Amino acid sequence: MIRIVLFLLLIALAAAGAAWVADQTGDVTLSWAGWRVATTLPIFALALGTVIVAAMLGWSVVAALWRTPKRIRRSRRDRRHARGRLAITEGLLAIGHGDAAAARQHADVARRHAGNDPLALLLHAQSAQLDGDREGAQRAFRAMAAREDTRLLGLRGLFIEAQRADDAVAAVMVAEEALKLAPSSSWASHAVLGFCCAKGDWNGALSILDNNQSAGLIDKATYRRQRGVLLTARALELENVDRDLSRNSAMEAVKLAPTLVPAAALAAKYESEAHQVRRAMRIVETAWLKQPHPDLADAYAHVRLGDSARQRLVRVETLAAKAAGHIEGALAVARAAIDAAEFARARAALAPFVERPTQRVAMLMAEIERTEHGDSGRARAWTLRAVRALHDPVWTADGYVSDTWRPVSPVSGRLDAFQWQTPVASLPSDKAATIESSAFEEAMLAPPAPHLAGASESPAEPSPEPTPQPAAQDNAPPAVAIAPAPAAPGEPSPRPSELPPVTPAPLFRARADLSKASATPIPVVIPIIRAPDDPGIDEEALADEFAEQIGPPKAQAGGWRGFLSRWGG
Repeated sequence: MIRIVLFLLLIALAAAGAAWVADQTGDVTLSWAGWRVATTLPIFALALGTVIVAAMLGWSVVAALWRTPKRIRRSRRDRRHARGRLAITEGLLAIGHGDAAAARQHADVARRHAGNDPLALLLHAQSAQLDGDREGAQRAFRAMAAREDTRLLGLRGLFIEAQRADDAVAAVMVAEEALKLAPSSSWASHAVLGFCCAKGDWNGALSILDNNQSAGLIDKATYRRQRGVLLTARALELENVDRDLSRNSAMEAVKLAPTLVPAAALAAKYESEAHQVRRAMRIVETAWLKQPHPDLADAYAHVRLGDSARQRLVRVETLAAKAAGHIEGALAVARAAIDAAEFARARAALAPFVERPTQRVAMLMAEIERTEHGDSGRARAWTLRAVRALHDPVWTADGYVSDTWRPVSPVSGRLDAFQWQTPVASLPSDKAATIESSAFEEAMLAPPAPHLAGASESPAEPSPEPTPQPAAQDNAPPAVAIAPAPAAPGEPSPRPSELPPVTPAPLFRARADLSKASATPIPVVIPIIRAPDDPGIDEEALADEFAEQIGPPKAQAGGWRGFLSRWGG
């Protein structure tokens, strides 16, 4: 609407100006080189306007003709660029659905028509990767790294290729260069952080973690947790080298991550050595409520130096009561009760887990049987059950099982990856049990049969005097005579020839307290007994635990003598 009003206003002004010029009186005379032109003022104004308009039209035609070659070149360049963009788009789509031949063809077209386009270089590199041409991919990524606008992308590609080639040194060098260019690069910081942790450079890892937090790559809670993990790793490494720095690192770690089990156990140990018993107990209790762990139970039991085994048992029972029903609490109580020779309390602690025991439960029951009663048979039966029992929780990360806690996963390089959990090998499955329980194990662990106990308690009845029998083999079973069944009233009694034959007694009698093992069908597919994350059984020669001297454990010295002996050890 405004444009229409302005257009009408301009027309009105032009009309008013033309009318004003037409109303003017006067003549205009031009004399040049013998030429003389005389006209009125309106006609002169109209002629002058016509000349100006004609000059403008002529200049436009000349300028258009002058710019025509440039426009032709620009048009051809735009068409080539459009073809290159179309080839890049189709090539990326081909890479997306895994067509290596089409991706390579479109990459060649894009390189001809849009060779300087960064996306063309990326398409060429990815098509080479899809086709398995590692050298071609590296050349493309090097070309991208040489350009200013695609340098970080080229370094990322070179890092991936170095990882695929298992060249850790080259990968770390590329990551360090990328981290210098872009401190906020997450993949570069993650790679350099993992390398620092792998070589034990905890100070460098802490510096990179601080940079990540300042760059906004991680939030505050993650930063506190990961910093606590790195400080714990440094404290464990310097425990026997620089105890002051190790203590400071452990105390800072437990402040940042109070539920981190290794940090809590180590900090409680240092507080116990400094005679800060209550503070050490609070540290362990905080971590125990989040994740019960045997290291925490051991640190809590020995929080006060010089205590007797019974005092440690009472303290462990207090800790186990804070997470009632947890298997780690029961195992800790059983361990402390065995050390204190309180075998009844140990059995009571393990009673809820005896039906489906784990390996540690079965081994503790074997130790109880061997130590309390010297029963090697029942101890051996519990040891067999330990072989077949479920696995206990272990430190595991990305399918890798470790005996001790580690700050970084050796599989993926992820920080704070290890968790205290049951490995995949012992998770419940719908498959049948691979190893069946043996008859020996069932016989040793089964309670005495009722009929045998009654027979042993009943008084002996007088037996009639034996009649002389012919001599027989010592191990031959006595003959059993089958008496004929009494005939029904009104029916003739059977003749001797119609009586059933006498069946001799079996040579080996089957025991009633032993259940016959049912035949297990052989599956068509043999299940895998050992999973990839199962650490397996130590192949080193183990000492025969049943060949040891059976007897009560050696009592631990208490009082100041026990304190001096443990302090000296």
